Parts: sequence; C-alpha cells; structure tokens
Amino acid sequence: MSHSTAEKLVYMANQIATAFATQKHEAAVASTRVHIEKFWDPRMRAKIAEHIAHGGEGLSPIAREALAGLKAPKAA
Repeated sequence: MSHSTAEKLVYMANQIATAFATQKHEAAVASTRVHIEKFWDPRMRAKIAEHIAHGGEGLSPIAREALAGLKAPKAA
C-alpha cells in the first residue's frame, strides 16, 4: 500500500472518529465502526486493515479501536 493511501485512510478514519467523539467512548467506537462498514469500499477496509497490521501509525484511539473490530471485507 502506498504511504499516501495509508495517510489518506488514517486521516479519514480519524475524521469519522472525531465526528462521534462527543458520544461516550464505547458508543463513539461503535458508531465509527458502523460508519466505516457501511460507507467504505471493501478495498479501503482491506488497506486500513493492512495498515493496522503494520502498527496503525497515526490512528486516534477511537479510530484504532473501531477498526480493530471491523468485519473482514468479503473477497471480490
């Protein structure tokens, strides 16, 4: 995965997490996870999962926790 792609996905995940950060922590994590599952393309989810597997640098705590609980994207 290109570094710029990872940076963009981290930025997007953090923005989503920030939007839900006013909720209680567990609700913010769940809302972030649901949003990403609903609106991110499976390729995007696969790429962010790869980024997490390599340490997940740059992810906010809410985004990191939400992404750790993502369902694996279905193979195309």
